[in-house]
Amino acid sequence: MNNVPARASAKRGLVLLPLDESPAVSPARIRDLVAIDDAFAALSRLDPRRGRVVELRFFGGLTIEETAEVLSVSPETVKRDWRVAKLWLAQELTGERPRGFGTMAANRGAG
Repeated sequence: MNNVPARASAKRGLVLLPLDESPAVSPARIRDLVAIDDAFAALSRLDPRRGRVVELRFFGGLTIEETAEVLSVSPETVKRDWRVAKLWLAQELTGERPRGFGTMAANRGAG
């Protein structure tokens, strides 16, 4: 049988494993993923646009310009929202507030 995807994967050095043979996810990793999901959900509730920026940039892989187009805002607005959202998420995940970082509302620009 001619298995083109398997040959292409092998050519790139990738190894395909059936799910029952894939490495198990550690409990610590699961806790990290749950914490990330909880922080992202909190951000999205608190500031839906910034949550959407994270969704499009991080999970969707969109560029600043593509994200701006989808959200009908300027690239500068996306840059600002992305920067503030990353800081906010880092603070939520570590419990450490970056120096000079106020509340989400105080960091919201006019854009």
